[in-house]
Amino acid sequence: MKFIDEALIEVIAGDGGNGAASFRREKYIPRGGPDGGDGGRGGSVFAVADRNINTLVDYRFARIHRAKRGENGRGADKYGRGADDIFLRVPVGTVIMNADTGQLIADLDHDAARALMAKGGKGGLGNLHFKSSTNRAPRQTTPGEQGEQLRVKLELRVLADVGLLGLPNAGKSTFLNSVSNAAAKVGDYPFTTLRPQLGVVRHKGREFVVADIPGLIEGAAEGAGIGDRFLGHVERTRVLLHLIDGSGDDPVDAWRIVRGELDGYGAGLGDKAEIIALTKSDLLDDKRRARIVKALEKESGAKVFPISAPIEEGLGPLLDVVIERLASAPAEEAFEAAGERHWSPL
Repeated sequence: MKFIDEALIEVIAGDGGNGAASFRREKYIPRGGPDGGDGGRGGSVFAVADRNINTLVDYRFARIHRAKRGENGRGADKYGRGADDIFLRVPVGTVIMNADTGQLIADLDHDAARALMAKGGKGGLGNLHFKSSTNRAPRQTTPGEQGEQLRVKLELRVLADVGLLGLPNAGKSTFLNSVSNAAAKVGDYPFTTLRPQLGVVRHKGREFVVADIPGLIEGAAEGAGIGDRFLGHVERTRVLLHLIDGSGDDPVDAWRIVRGELDGYGAGLGDKAEIIALTKSDLLDDKRRARIVKALEKESGAKVFPISAPIEEGLGPLLDVVIERLASAPAEEAFEAAGERHWSPL
């Protein structure tokens, strides 16, 4: 199934039914009085998180979702029937925003979480409600309220503890396959990862989820390469694991490029705890590896871990630090940084 993490839809709640103007007409009940019933409530549109769904592909083509209107009231005190609500199932981690204003509506961050997107209109009042001592035969009614109508942007944010970052071909997929149960595609060319990948890592009795996103290049914040759209998938993560290709021309510059894209993206990514790993270190001699590590540590102000994922060299100490950082990193508030990030409609 194709992975789709954004969709723009229109949700239309049902109108309420109109109230009825009616009078009792029975042989043995003179002056029967008003008996017009109320209109029924229009159907509302809800979104419901479902852990069995992992893509928004259904909403790329089914763009309009409309609930039915309530029935009109009738005579003999008969109220109109309310319309059924409709429930749109979305993956856990879906963020719902107003497509016109960018305002956050809901963040469905756990299974069965529910959010009201468009509220159905109330039913109108029948003339039964307008009877009084001075108005014994009212013909007044009210129409049903109009249901809400809204353009909604759905964005999927994967839920993970650790986010993998790096330039294309930094070895992120190889690392993920080596430490987790993932089976990410690996190749000796850029952008082998075209969609986010998740893997569960088990280390020393601890378990955490790692999210790998497509590689970044300089200018991603302005749309270069795949752009920065997949950075949203690491907004919720508590720790960033930055992988740098040790065999590259300038590992220090590679670190600067990715850090620049994080700062350009915003949403608090630049402030998250960062762990730096130098990949493909088995391709370097001891002298060059030590020189690169020293330069990176001086530039970043953080300890750098040389690793080689295919031969599992250096992975243990790196995972030890990841667990330590996760224990001290605060849990993320649900999409609290949504308003800080530049937003634009699809």
